[in-house]
Amino acid sequence: MDDMDHMFVEEVMELVELKPLRNALVGLPGVDGLSTEQRKRLTIAVELVANPSIIFMDEPTSGLDARAAAIVMRTVRNTVDTGRTVVCTIHQPSIDIFEAFDELFLMKRGGQVIYAGELGRQSHKLVEYFEAISGVPKIKDGYNPATWMLDVTSTAVESQLNVDFAEIYANSNLYRRNQELIKELSTPEPGSKDLHFPTQYSTNFFTQCKACFWKQHWSYWRNSKFNAIRFFSTVMIGVLFGVIFWDKGTKLESQKDLLNLLGATYAAVLFLGASNASAVQPVVSVERTVFYRERAAGMYSELPYAFAQVAIETIYVLIQTFVYCMLLYSMIGYEWTAEKFLYFYYFIFMCFTYFSMYGMMVVALTPGHQIAAIVMSFFLSFWNLFSGFMIPRPLIPVWWRWYYWGSPVAWTIYGLFASQIGDITSPLALSGGQTMQVNEFLKTNLGYEHDFLIPVVVAHVGWVLLFFFVFAYGIKFLNFQRR
Repeated sequence: MDDMDHMFVEEVMELVELKPLRNALVGLPGVDGLSTEQRKRLTIAVELVANPSIIFMDEPTSGLDARAAAIVMRTVRNTVDTGRTVVCTIHQPSIDIFEAFDELFLMKRGGQVIYAGELGRQSHKLVEYFEAISGVPKIKDGYNPATWMLDVTSTAVESQLNVDFAEIYANSNLYRRNQELIKELSTPEPGSKDLHFPTQYSTNFFTQCKACFWKQHWSYWRNSKFNAIRFFSTVMIGVLFGVIFWDKGTKLESQKDLLNLLGATYAAVLFLGASNASAVQPVVSVERTVFYRERAAGMYSELPYAFAQVAIETIYVLIQTFVYCMLLYSMIGYEWTAEKFLYFYYFIFMCFTYFSMYGMMVVALTPGHQIAAIVMSFFLSFWNLFSGFMIPRPLIPVWWRWYYWGSPVAWTIYGLFASQIGDITSPLALSGGQTMQVNEFLKTNLGYEHDFLIPVVVAHVGWVLLFFFVFAYGIKFLNFQRR
């Protein structure tokens, strides 16, 4: 943001009286964060930063008490005083709020216009217009002109006076003046050109991505509860598994030792991975609600939002994975070589990334995170079953073996196990009393080959890209807004 943009944002914040709320979290309605009145002012400010010449508002005071409504309408009045036009519907306004308006467009039931023009000081023009109609009672001193206006133009009064206010307006001088003004304003000035915008959005794709990324960055950074729980659970689960499977990586003398290590790998992957997938869903669900409104306002397109959401989540997963890997790798006792540690870090990182992408994808394809949680758990059960731990791939029936390759968890366990012990040729004592080399046992009994690591590495990229693109196009083409 350059200095001019920063100054303009400061002016908008001053205009809508948001400076005392600087750096505050918006939060969830009815739960935490800003009050309803403060949210309405923030919504007005968000539209004002686009510097529009005209703003439409639908009942900006609905759901507010008298004090909050007065504050919001003061903000609206401040906006009008800057030279902008504000068109808004209003429900049962007080005298002060009603007289803050310059003009009124009044319709009776059925959508027919019965008044369109200036209100005047203390609504005297509106009052004079209706009092001039024969039979309409005069307004009492101190009476709310808005309430009086609705009372004297009701259907019951029309029947009582045997008049049609729409017809009276259509035959009035006020109507004729309005028609002349419309005709005058509808005629373009000589030499003027039609409005034309070369692109749908005011900024290019890269600028949209950059703006969305920083927006998501601050959204995640200020969500301290989510970050604290995420990293606390990472450390706790890492320490817990490290203690339970302490030094298992150095003990590969028997079949039991190897299967214990397989269990450690399986638990390390699935527990925190599934936790990531479920934890990210409420966050993405809330962000999607904001996205719907901002997309409708033409701020940015779908793909920059999707890129930003994925990018910021990936950065947090990158840090989370490093903490987790350092705990597990050192406590379980895997061999400390650069190649093996990098393989371990890569597979854990890509695993947590595709789990997060999977959680985001399911949110994009469902109306809310509650339904998303149900759908997610259904497929996680199959991933768990076909991960290669409960039933090794060679023992899975041939007609179900295809789903082993359709389970991303199976690829991760394959990559972790093959990279860490797939090249070990030391003898392994089997349960029947025989011995076999470790790498041969992995290939024969579990189906893991060290030579197959490169395709496993590529497959992880494929899973991440698959879930990302489904998430992005789900956001683009599916709209679950209720209004």
